[in-house]
Amino acid sequence: MAFACKLLQNFLALFILALTVVCVPGEAAFSRFLKFKSASFPNSKYAVDENWFVQRLDHFNGADSRIWKQRYFVNDRFYKPGGPVFLMIGGEGPANPAWMQYGTWLTYAEKFGALCLLLEHRFYGKSHPTKDLSLESLRFLSSRQALADLAHFRTVTAESRGLTSSKWVAFGGSYPGSLAAWFRLKYPHLIHASVATSAPVYATVNFPEYLEVVWRSLAAETPECPLLVKKASDTLIAHLKDPQTYDNVTKDFRLCSKLQIQSDMDSAYLLETLAGSFMDVVQYNEDNRAFEGVVGTNITVKVLCRLMLDSSLGGPYDRFAAVTRLLQDTFSQACTDVQYLHYLQDMSNTSWSGAEAGGGRQWVYQTCTEFGFYQSTDSPNQPFGGFPLPYYLQQCRDIYNLTGSVANAVQQTNEEYGGYDIRTTRIVFPNGSIDPWHALGVTSNITNDLPAVFIKGTAHCANMYPARAEDLPELMLARDQIFLLLQKWLKE
Repeated sequence: MAFACKLLQNFLALFILALTVVCVPGEAAFSRFLKFKSASFPNSKYAVDENWFVQRLDHFNGADSRIWKQRYFVNDRFYKPGGPVFLMIGGEGPANPAWMQYGTWLTYAEKFGALCLLLEHRFYGKSHPTKDLSLESLRFLSSRQALADLAHFRTVTAESRGLTSSKWVAFGGSYPGSLAAWFRLKYPHLIHASVATSAPVYATVNFPEYLEVVWRSLAAETPECPLLVKKASDTLIAHLKDPQTYDNVTKDFRLCSKLQIQSDMDSAYLLETLAGSFMDVVQYNEDNRAFEGVVGTNITVKVLCRLMLDSSLGGPYDRFAAVTRLLQDTFSQACTDVQYLHYLQDMSNTSWSGAEAGGGRQWVYQTCTEFGFYQSTDSPNQPFGGFPLPYYLQQCRDIYNLTGSVANAVQQTNEEYGGYDIRTTRIVFPNGSIDPWHALGVTSNITNDLPAVFIKGTAHCANMYPARAEDLPELMLARDQIFLLLQKWLKE
């Protein structure tokens, strides 16, 4: 299933997996956490104030009366009495108020006279339901609790603002895209329609297809590109087996400390981190994310493949290292920390002030307990190697001491929501052909009332970002198609 916008601690840290956006309102990318600066708009006419909603801690235990405050944002600039309410769903990172001023959904809001709301996801950003991120606290973190948050917020807000007769439409991208679809599925009396962008609605433990799409996306730029990446990856893997090469690898990739490989987890973490440069760029290729304050939007698949084909840089391995250094320079990173032990220490910190409290610890927990989504190298039809499924499963044990079956958790998620076989009405599923997450999304019509919009040549959540002159015709057409669907559904 999906999921939403990962360079968390490293400029490429783990999406582990996955996603959002971070694509949308959250500052995390679904399976690859991207660390970006907060957007600021000093010349903006429209200030965005923080609001706080009193939320229940546990929606599924009537005897638990504990409450907490959940952050949300409001834009009533376009609202006309009797108009719809657009609810943007936050994801696996801080809710970004930039979405209250920019984005395609606001174009729709202006045309429909809609009130716009953005609700931050529990346990992310400033929405802290508990005193810490201990395992005892994280048991209240799940998509089911998040959907119940949305339902309670929608009910109380409708009553307090006189919007009970208004039609509510949910928006989300990546993991929040899945939540948008599931909100309509689980609470059809509260949500009239949903736009579920780049939504991986099918949960799966192992997701090697992600890297298969990375291969195809690189090959679409030039067929030789993924072949060179694979040669570079194979060379790097060989170097990791020879301690005599460790000094060179440390220098070539600007590692923060001398390379030490003491376990398979050390090797896998390094390889996954360095592969993440290609994974991140493909996932967000040419997306118009600069308004969010995202750095590095100028680094595209074309740029990566140009470097990989540049023989003046040396062999494929040297070119791979050049890609890493380019991204380090772009993100102003002096070096990359590839020590698995450091990662474990950061991820095991249960404080809200911890290095991974921005979303890393929480999201990886959700992958262990609900979704999987592990982007392994278990397929031969992809360019990387060295981080198989057991590497990800071991992290669930190392970080959280979880001993339960991820496969069982994933099965429960698909039983809860239906996976690909979602059955309801008035949900549109936009996906981009370059986005690796489309492999877990709906890319063809389920029914006439559950249409897919498959956008050739675009990446993660592309239809959600502000329009620009250089957008592909297919992307422009997709935005128009979504508008026409909303126009039709809001009349029903």
